[in-house]
Amino acid sequence: MAALSDFRLLRPASAAEAVRLRGEYPASRFIAGGTDLLPNMRRGLVTADAVIDLGRIAELSELRVVDDRLHIGAGVTLATLAADPVARARLPALAQAAAAVAGPTHRAAATLGGNLCLDTRCMYYNQSEPWRDAIDNCMKIAGDTCRVATKSPRCWAAFSGDVAPALLVLGAEVQILGPQGMRNLPLSEFYRDDGMAWLSLAPGELLLSVRVPLADGWLSAYEKLQIRGAIDFPLTGVAVALRRTGDLIGELRIACTGVSSRPELIGGLDALAGKTLDDAALSGIDRQIRRGTQPMETTVISVAYRRRATPVLAKRLAKRLWAASA
Repeated sequence: MAALSDFRLLRPASAAEAVRLRGEYPASRFIAGGTDLLPNMRRGLVTADAVIDLGRIAELSELRVVDDRLHIGAGVTLATLAADPVARARLPALAQAAAAVAGPTHRAAATLGGNLCLDTRCMYYNQSEPWRDAIDNCMKIAGDTCRVATKSPRCWAAFSGDVAPALLVLGAEVQILGPQGMRNLPLSEFYRDDGMAWLSLAPGELLLSVRVPLADGWLSAYEKLQIRGAIDFPLTGVAVALRRTGDLIGELRIACTGVSSRPELIGGLDALAGKTLDDAALSGIDRQIRRGTQPMETTVISVAYRRRATPVLAKRLAKRLWAASA
């Protein structure tokens, strides 16, 4: 792995100052834990004349309950989030997803905001510079062809963050600060289905926080498949949230990661409301996940395996939550 190139380190004391510095240094990057950014800079995947360190900004580390919602600053570490008693008790999918990221030392440094803004990944992109040069690069960096789908006009690199699908099924919204001020939007609108432009952040905007409703009556869980038991990004990851009404489904939400250029909140599940979680409902879950995801050749594991494994994982979690809610 190559050495880091020279850059200027800036350390703002507030989010407003960080946004101002981002405007002054257009070729800069925000950094929090740096567990993804710094390796990518070493590989030559990312360049920056200046790096804006967010570690001194107190408001980004806030974690508290406000108006029946869990307010989580973008700078809260994944280790802190995984151990938070409110998240563990009332938002278990979120705590499980945070605990599933990489290894313990990574989670001690990595932040919620970093995982939500994680760069998309592909086995043709996340390689050393000599390796990439040998294949004449790819559309995502220095090339003009997507190596995953050579005739495609877009990049198919996959989003592989663990925490996003959990927050999607929990109905989270994000707070963003930019040169034009503050704005809020549902997390589902934070992402785009494009491997090169997967975030809806405008130039100079900073993810400030995430707010998650603490609604009663919901059970949730997250699980992923990976090559090793730790460290690895998900080959596929699934979050499920279920609200049961007697012997019937009140509401069911499923979101996936690792299988598209954005985390996918699966549509078409409203049709299961008012029905029991029987074989017909499970077949409906399988069908909607296959319709709502599009795994491509972005990992060393075959597309066919990931296409089959994702609905299996979702149905397993749904049945587990159904039994737990009885």
